[in-house]
Amino acid sequence: MKRNIFGVLAVSAFAVLFMASCNKSQPNVEPASANAKVPAELKIAYVEVDSIMTQYTFAKEYSKILEKKSQNIQNTLAQKGQALQAAAANFQQKVQQNAYTREQAEAIQAGLQKQNNDLQGLQQRLGNELQEETNKYNKALHDSIAHYLAVYNKDKKYSIIFSKSGDNLLYADKAYDITNEVIAGLNKAYKGKPKKD
Repeated sequence: MKRNIFGVLAVSAFAVLFMASCNKSQPNVEPASANAKVPAELKIAYVEVDSIMTQYTFAKEYSKILEKKSQNIQNTLAQKGQALQAAAANFQQKVQQNAYTREQAEAIQAGLQKQNNDLQGLQQRLGNELQEETNKYNKALHDSIAHYLAVYNKDKKYSIIFSKSGDNLLYADKAYDITNEVIAGLNKAYKGKPKKD
């Protein structure tokens, strides 16, 4: 099965952009007060980002929306591309049969070139729209997780909560894994399906 560029963009860009947005945005750091004491014991935990992507209802629903939009874009571009190829092949065949005057051939060739330029412009515009929507989704997902963790941590009192994706943590004891608890809380707090355009 042929994989499309936009499908790969929609699925893989999320993980890359989510991790990049985590790195670029300021972490949620509690401001230190003058009387603040450094805890005697560092309490840490981590959350598996890959599990959030596959089990958090918001992430699953929005991933489907992006995948569907990507597929629609691919279908639209493929259909227009095939029509243009057919028109170009038909033109070439009639040129070889001397069916056009020179002026007619030049006019048709210019029209085909314009259609090709329009198709490239459409591809660029639709790709940009998909990228913008992916960025909005990544920000909403990041904000959703950050907000939930701020509320969650009021009771848990972790000093640090790491995000674990792939092998970015070389070793982590499973005793510090709060992924399932966080996913359950995220899903409980989630209010419903994202609005469609």
